[in-house]
Amino acid sequence: MPEILMPALGADMEDGVLVEWLVGPGDAVARGDVVAVVETDKGAIEIEAYEAGVVERLLEPVGARVAVGRPIARLAGAAAPAPGRPAPPPEPAPAGVRASPAARRAAAARGVELGGLAGSGPGGAITVADVERAADGGPPAPDRAEALRRATGALMARAKREIPHYYLLHTIDAGPVTDLLRRANEGRAAADRLVLTPFLVRAIALAARDVPEVNGHWIESRFAPAGAVHVGLAVALRGGGVVAPAVRDAGEAGAEELMARVRAVVERARSGVIRSSDAAEATITLTALGERSVEAVHGVIHPPQVALVGAGSVVERPWVVDGRLEARPVLTLTLAGDHRVSDGRRGGRFLRRMEALLARPELL
Repeated sequence: MPEILMPALGADMEDGVLVEWLVGPGDAVARGDVVAVVETDKGAIEIEAYEAGVVERLLEPVGARVAVGRPIARLAGAAAPAPGRPAPPPEPAPAGVRASPAARRAAAARGVELGGLAGSGPGGAITVADVERAADGGPPAPDRAEALRRATGALMARAKREIPHYYLLHTIDAGPVTDLLRRANEGRAAADRLVLTPFLVRAIALAARDVPEVNGHWIESRFAPAGAVHVGLAVALRGGGVVAPAVRDAGEAGAEELMARVRAVVERARSGVIRSSDAAEATITLTALGERSVEAVHGVIHPPQVALVGAGSVVERPWVVDGRLEARPVLTLTLAGDHRVSDGRRGGRFLRRMEALLARPELL
């Protein structure tokens, strides 16, 4: 009988707290449907169903701390549930109020006005716990952004203590990729324009195939190389804190497809709605500062990963081309590597490979 399990949202995750159920017994679910919200040290994560079926039983209550891999719900076959007296529809939420169906049902049952509540769920959505807290006269939920900042800070402090970092910096001629972007974006609406990030993601994925020591995890005192490249994107949240959802199998997609996937992942992260498939463990992370920022960033490796790539802003600088001095757009790449797995020679080879790939962006 199929079950929904507490997923591992990182190799260092041991458990999560079940914040809210979005389905109940008798509900039909399809593969990819969001069924629950779980709170982890990475923030609130939406759990998706990986099989279709009908919810037979919820195995864990809201508020339970559940170990990774433990079943949280049981599904029956894909047949429709037996007919019965339908449950009364939930009261609609006031305009502009984000609340899950379960929270709206709880509010209607307990006579709580949703309009005056501050939500603690993804993107500020009101959860069942928020409704029950308000009905019982309890204190408001803690600020999720502040909690995420604390969790991020604790993780980075641990990384600096435990990982023997080394750092490399390499500045490259960004003319080929900026020229391609300019040509590709002629006549495109602003919302459809390509940016540099998917080209960096693709270059990281392909370079990591040549230098596999930067791609994988340090687990139980040994390096576990990854079989594929899942590039985590460091995303700064509007309320504070950083998350790094993964662009999975980044070496298997072209720049146009990666652009759509990067946009979708970043939008979900910034809205506070991270899905379990987004949070699947990255094997190497990119922190890209984008336009109108500084020239270089030296990042901290996200454990249990063993490398992080930084990309600054593209800036115009004097550059020697065929013995002549020209003004060229340049990009500074950095690498933070784990000395237990690689060294400066291997890390340098990785950055040089990225440079060669970005010099021919039409092939990415």
